[in-house]
Amino acid sequence: MRNEELTCGHFVNPFTDIGFKIIFGQPASKELLITLLNELLAGEHQIENLTLLDKENHSDNMADAGIIYDLYCLTTTGEYIIVEMQNRFHSNFLDRTLFYMCRAIGRQVENIREKRKKERELRTDEPMTEEENDLMLREEKADYYGARYKLSTVYGIFLMNFREPGLEAKFRTDTVIADRESGKTINPHFRQIYLQFPYFEKELNECETLYDKLIYTLKNMQHWNRMPDALKEQVFNRLEELAAVANLSMEDRIAYDKALDRYRVSRIVEEDARRAGWKQGLEEGWEKGLEEGRAKGMAEGLEKGMAEGMEKGKSEEKRAIAHNLKALGLTSEQVQAATGLSAREIDLL
Repeated sequence: MRNEELTCGHFVNPFTDIGFKIIFGQPASKELLITLLNELLAGEHQIENLTLLDKENHSDNMADAGIIYDLYCLTTTGEYIIVEMQNRFHSNFLDRTLFYMCRAIGRQVENIREKRKKERELRTDEPMTEEENDLMLREEKADYYGARYKLSTVYGIFLMNFREPGLEAKFRTDTVIADRESGKTINPHFRQIYLQFPYFEKELNECETLYDKLIYTLKNMQHWNRMPDALKEQVFNRLEELAAVANLSMEDRIAYDKALDRYRVSRIVEEDARRAGWKQGLEEGWEKGLEEGRAKGMAEGLEKGMAEGMEKGKSEEKRAIAHNLKALGLTSEQVQAATGLSAREIDLL
């Protein structure tokens, strides 16, 4: 683990739950959140305004636990956005994100009339008039079955401070519901973006777009004592103001210090586990190598011994034949031609 991960910088760590909330999850940070989301959705959707909703999606019964998103937003044009920050790897993370998306979509059809009424009031900050209420009721009756399944788009933005084995080894992964063969999007209301921060390796001088600069800042800001001079956009002035540890309230500072301690402990545990895994792997590899070496050595020794034994046996056999031929009175030249032995070897018999 790098030493700077154990130091406390001027800015909060966005990979802690409280740090993420301070930067993006309070009313004062709404413009900053909108900027980040618009950079992520550039060319696809432009958010003008949004409302932070109750982050808890309550359960239907006591046996069905509710789920709590880090951020849950509703745009003025009716899209829902889930923003989730995950610091450490855990099993079935992709399944969890799918569950979040499906839960948010499923809730839309449970009470379509109440949903439309709430969305309208959130956009205008005014209660519905009796005429508007009657009009909505008539519309639902005219096409009740179809209307109840009319969905708003749900975006899932998942910031991950780890590498997920189920995704490709790259920083950003975008998913849609699409035809497998043509790649054409079939339903535009289900949209997920996964950001694996360990794969973002650009240096600041390589970040040309606001999008890259924002990602670079989120990844590195917990180690800084001030914003780099290269970050001149107004959004970074606002980020500097919101994320400065010195600007936190006493309540937020206490909560943040606790969250930072949990973050540090989790990183130390993760690093220890990684090192233990490396050590075990090295030891197992060493033992396996020795075992394979011994086995290979035995096989090679056996093969060499057999070859040498056979060669020695052939040599002894030739000498015995040469001895007998010599005893029968054959000349040295004749014995040499018959056995292949040298004249010196025959003379020594």
